[in-house]
Amino acid sequence: MEENEDVPKDFIKLKSEKLSVDEVSELVVSPYCGAVSLFIGTTRNNFEGKKVIHLEYEAYTSMAETEIRKICRDVRKKWPSVKHIAVHHRLGVVPITEASVIIAVSSPHRAESLEAVMYCINTLKASVPIWKKEIYEDEYSWKENKECFWANSEK
Repeated sequence: MEENEDVPKDFIKLKSEKLSVDEVSELVVSPYCGAVSLFIGTTRNNFEGKKVIHLEYEAYTSMAETEIRKICRDVRKKWPSVKHIAVHHRLGVVPITEASVIIAVSSPHRAESLEAVMYCINTLKASVPIWKKEIYEDEYSWKENKECFWANSEK
């Protein structure tokens, strides 16, 4: 395989169906890379002593996809050896233990892919217009992301 046959690619998807770790990780595999790093964000069953039933996510889809593309561009500037990046985020209802976000990054060596994955999730939470609603046994709460830049700028 020639180098130009494995050009860097970004795989961005927002969907209401269950996310697949295998599908996302396979998107970024490359014969030129010895590392694939993953982050999987799942729904936990509790928050501050309250029993969580499930989460619900909403997004401004076109803007969210644009912001995720910016994150991918930033990753490539910071870590030029990164080959492929996949960011899949679930919308709608996400039951306990299921994935709400999966991020996968491939690179020749582990340091770059691990750092890039951490950058991706931290920047996604701070800048991408995706909102989370936590559904508890007897109430619900829209969660303000304390990392989100637009929430902090209003204070």
